[in-house]
Amino acid sequence: MAEKSFRRLLFEVAKASHPRASPLRPTPVSAVTFTPSANLAELKPSATIAVSARARALRAAGRDVIDLGAGEPDFDTPEFIRRAAQKAIDSGATKYTATEGILPLRQAIAAYTNASRAPHIAEVTADEVVVSNGSKQSLYNACVALFGPGDEVLVPTPSWTSYYEMVMLARAKAIPVYAKAECQFKVSPADLLKQATAKTRGVMLNSPCNPTGAVYTRDEMRALFTLCAEKGWWVLSDEIYVRIAYDGVATRSLEVAPDRERVVVIDGVAKAYAMTGWRIGWTVSSKPLAQLMAAFQSHTTSNPSSISQHAALAALGNPAEADTSINAMVKEFHARRDAALAVLAQDPSIRVIRPDGAFYLYIEAPNASTSDDAGGAFCNHLIDQHNVAVVPGSAFLTPGWVRLSYAAAMPLVVEGVKRLVTAHRECRS
Repeated sequence: MAEKSFRRLLFEVAKASHPRASPLRPTPVSAVTFTPSANLAELKPSATIAVSARARALRAAGRDVIDLGAGEPDFDTPEFIRRAAQKAIDSGATKYTATEGILPLRQAIAAYTNASRAPHIAEVTADEVVVSNGSKQSLYNACVALFGPGDEVLVPTPSWTSYYEMVMLARAKAIPVYAKAECQFKVSPADLLKQATAKTRGVMLNSPCNPTGAVYTRDEMRALFTLCAEKGWWVLSDEIYVRIAYDGVATRSLEVAPDRERVVVIDGVAKAYAMTGWRIGWTVSSKPLAQLMAAFQSHTTSNPSSISQHAALAALGNPAEADTSINAMVKEFHARRDAALAVLAQDPSIRVIRPDGAFYLYIEAPNASTSDDAGGAFCNHLIDQHNVAVVPGSAFLTPGWVRLSYAAAMPLVVEGVKRLVTAHRECRS
C-alpha cells in the first residue's frame, strides 16, 4: 500500500505539472521544457569534433570521405609505451592515485621541464605539477583558478576553438587579438596592448599554433613574455605541439620568460607521443596555484587514469626511445607539409599560411572578402561535392579561412589537397 500511495503521489505531481498528460502515463521527455543553466547557456559545441563526426557518419553511409579535419596524429602510440601500460595493469596499478598524479610521473614532468628552462628561472619541483585528463582539462583548470567575472583574457586569434569557451566557462571574457595573415597571424606586444584594458588579467599563448601552424621565434616569445610580466598578466602557455616543429626546436616559455611567477605551462603526451586517447596532460605553475587546481580537480574528475599515468611515465622516462619515435613522426609530417604546399602552389591565387610546426594548413576560402562565412560555405562544398572534410575558420573566429590537417597518410593528404584546389577554383568561377 505504501508503494502504491507513493506512485499515486508521483502521478498526481506529474498531472499537476502537465495537465494534458494522462495520470497513468509518464510525461514524454520531448514534452518537458528544457532551459540550460546560465553556466552553459552560451556554450558552443566543438566544431573540430563535429567535422570528424560528420566525416565518420558519411563514411558509415558508404561515402569515400577523406577526413582532413582531425586534430590528432595518425601514428600508433610507440610500442615501448604500450608495453609499459600492459605492465602497469599486470602489476595492479589500477587503483585511485593522488588527485594531482603519481609522484614518479610528476617528478619526470618536473625534470622534463627543467631540461629546457633558462638558468635564471626557478627550478620546477614535483609539487608544482598537476596531472590531468588531457591538456584540455589542464587548460580549463587554470582558467577556472585564475579568471572570473569582470576579468578579460587576451586570445591571439585565430586560436584553438576551446580557448574562447573555457574562458567563458570561467565567467571571464575572451578578447580576440587579431594580427595580419602576412605575419602568420602571430601577435606582437603592440597588438596585445591595443586590446588591453584595466580588466585584462591574462593571455592565452600557443606556439606552435593550432590552427595556423605558426611558430613564434625566440625573440618574439621573449617580447611577449616581457610585456606580460611588466603588466602583471598571467600567461597560459599551451605547449602541446612544441615537439612538432620543422625548422629547429620551438621555443618554450621558460626559456625566455623573465620569471615564472605568473606563467602556467600546459603540456601533455597527446600530440608528440601519439597518445591522444590516453588523456594525460599537465600544468606547471607555482605551488599555491598547483594546490588550488588540484583541489578543483578533486571535486570534478579526481585523478587521471592510473594506467595512462604509467604509460606517460614510460614516455618521459625513456627519452632516447621517445626521441626516435618523435623524430620519425615529425619527419613524416614535414614531408606531408611540403607535398601539400607543392600542390597548393600550382594555384598561386590560393592563400595559405606556411606552417613551421604542428600539422595544419590554414587556407583562405574563396570569396572571403565578400561572404560573412566563406569558410563554412567552402567546407560544405568541399565535403558535399568532393568528399573532403576540413574545419571552417569560424571555429577559430576567422570565418574566411579553413583548417586542413595533414595528420593522415601521404596519399590521402595529396589527394585531399588536389580536390581542395579543384573546389577552390569552382567556387571562384
